[in-house]
Amino acid sequence: MILFPNAKINLGLNIVAKRKDGYHDIVSCLYPIGWQDVLEVLENKKKTELKITGLDIPGPGGAGKEKDNLVLRAYELLRKDYNLPAVTVHLHKIIPTGAGLGGGSADAAFMLRAVNEMYQLFLDDFILEDYASRLGSDCPFFIQNKPVIVRERGDVFEDVQLDLKEYWLVVVKPPVHVSTAEAYAGVSPASPEHNLKEILEQKPVEEWKNLLHNSFEDSLFPRFPQIKELKERLYTAGALYASMSGSGSAVYGIFRQPVPAFSLEADYQFWQGPMR
Repeated sequence: MILFPNAKINLGLNIVAKRKDGYHDIVSCLYPIGWQDVLEVLENKKKTELKITGLDIPGPGGAGKEKDNLVLRAYELLRKDYNLPAVTVHLHKIIPTGAGLGGGSADAAFMLRAVNEMYQLFLDDFILEDYASRLGSDCPFFIQNKPVIVRERGDVFEDVQLDLKEYWLVVVKPPVHVSTAEAYAGVSPASPEHNLKEILEQKPVEEWKNLLHNSFEDSLFPRFPQIKELKERLYTAGALYASMSGSGSAVYGIFRQPVPAFSLEADYQFWQGPMR
């Protein structure tokens, strides 16, 4: 079985409060996009194996540390409960890591979906979301893979009526890796000035620039000026709205139409395509 785990962007991201459990309460909108990895899952009669190609994955779960990879951890969650056979997994990484695009979370969630279908477990989405929540805050989103408002740790969902299919998306990842812990260390929690759901459902994209905000930009832009510069370059290129995604370092711009030319240095990663 071959699946194509896709990335996401954050439309607005407010860090609301520090929680007693050490995490943070947030308010954001997660929106699926077309930048994809490739995940192949095959039955293996001997032992479970994971092969990673494409982009290198730094830190735990990277090349040479496959046993810690979220994809295998996702498989092990189901294997323990349903006595599943061994599998061979080939993960081809295309979505940049350390980008705020949720690629690793998507890979894990799609692994749960693949195993559920391959072995006809007939698990409902809410059950798969429970498994996914044990892997990371973003993982449950990729089970249904549709735009939602997320709250608390990012695992409480609220439907949002938002269709951006008429727009074009450009996403750029500079050669900067921002760890989630590093990003959260610099934020000052505060309640958002505007109601995110009302903005997304009632205001045109052209007005989002003055209404939506990513709290991580306040502390990361001074430390990583190339991220701030990217956002400015997207607006100069004609973006209706531009923002850093998640805790960075990828930046995206929403356009009316395809961008014919966007000059970048060789070590920048780039994707553009229609919004879903």
